[in-house]
Amino acid sequence: MEFTHPPAGAAWLHQDSRQGFEVAFFRVTDDGLRIDGHAAVAEDGDAFAVEYEIELDPDWRTRTARVRGRSPSGSRTVVLETDGSGHWAVDGKRAPYLEGCLDVDLEASALTNALPVRRLSLPQGARASAPAAWVRARDLTVERLEQTYTRSTDRGTHTCHDYAAPAYGFSSRIVSDESGLPLEYPGIAVRAL
Repeated sequence: MEFTHPPAGAAWLHQDSRQGFEVAFFRVTDDGLRIDGHAAVAEDGDAFAVEYEIELDPDWRTRTARVRGRSPSGSRTVVLETDGSGHWAVDGKRAPYLEGCLDVDLEASALTNALPVRRLSLPQGARASAPAAWVRARDLTVERLEQTYTRSTDRGTHTCHDYAAPAYGFSSRIVSDESGLPLEYPGIAVRAL
């Protein structure tokens, strides 16, 4: 599957599980792609904001992610680094529990589902496991998130993937544009721009 380059910027309206907004900006670098984004959301009576910088290699594997968050409990920052082969460090300390993960997934972001969609580039009907370094929104703790993507029937030029995170009993069909960015992510967000 051939994806197009992402637009200079994109935005999502978070709905259902949380209310809020996310924006992201994309810049091609000598080493791949840099994504700068922000999300401000309210969920379960709490408000929080997350700012992120993610650097990807040319194959859309995460290389670094710097995440800053603010919630009623204060401000935090976490830095994730990986070699692109599944070996991670969190705030400079080796993180063996993330072994084999190739993507970062931010709980406050709809965008980060584009990383495995692009990286895997699954043919129709194929399924793949894509465990991720999952950064929780409220306190920026980093966990391993087991998840799967199954390429389902496309809608014209839009690709569809059935997503599942079994540990949380969550599944959804993600519809993505020609660049692999989510357009519809039922239960989470819809693309606003």
